[in-house]
Amino acid sequence: MPRGHHAAYPPLGVGGADPGPVTVAREATPHGEVALRRRGEVLELVVDGAFAMDTVDTATEQLMARTALDEVPHPRRVLDGGLGLGFTARAVLADPRVERLDVVELAEPLVRWAREGLVAELAGLEGPRCSLHVADVLDVLHGRAGPRGPWDLVLLDVDNGPGFLIHEGNAALYGGAGLAAAREAVRPGGALVVWSSHRAPDLLTDLTTVAEPGDDVAELLVPTEREGRRFDYALYRLRRALPEA
Repeated sequence: MPRGHHAAYPPLGVGGADPGPVTVAREATPHGEVALRRRGEVLELVVDGAFAMDTVDTATEQLMARTALDEVPHPRRVLDGGLGLGFTARAVLADPRVERLDVVELAEPLVRWAREGLVAELAGLEGPRCSLHVADVLDVLHGRAGPRGPWDLVLLDVDNGPGFLIHEGNAALYGGAGLAAAREAVRPGGALVVWSSHRAPDLLTDLTTVAEPGDDVAELLVPTEREGRRFDYALYRLRRALPEA
């Protein structure tokens, strides 16, 4: 199943000979349960009973990060909204231009498991160039929680996009006030990039609405194939104008 598509999991043991996934860790949070599960060599992230992502194919996360980084000439400081399984963060850190990465994750257990090295996929992220923060990224963008901006690149990958939310509370992030706050958190000349599992024309409209004169807004399609099927994911980019000389 492709990253970002919802799926309710059956009870362990359902499905014929397949014994089902093995739970590595599971913990309730104020925003719903978060769980890590192994299905053979594959690690799965389940949020509030819904499939979020797995490690079958991480090319999408890496392509998303590289595409976003290509939109900024000097991405020295980057904000990544959403830890997931860490592959977007690792792709950002692979760019030598990035001097500092702040990863903001709502689920405290996921950050704790990463720090503890519970699974190899999440281990070793924090270091001189990367910090993990437990917070609502909307609060960070509004300056109500740390870390503080501005950033050269703000990359929002906190859900499946405005049309396919796991957490309904994330709807505020995609509204006018949330997008305006995200724009303000971007340094002039930098970019805000929002990931969506599907094309989201309303998001493109809302970004255009919050844009200021000289800003550039675009929809960037990211085609990918998985298990013989083709999907068009989308990135929505707002690049802030540089101040006039």
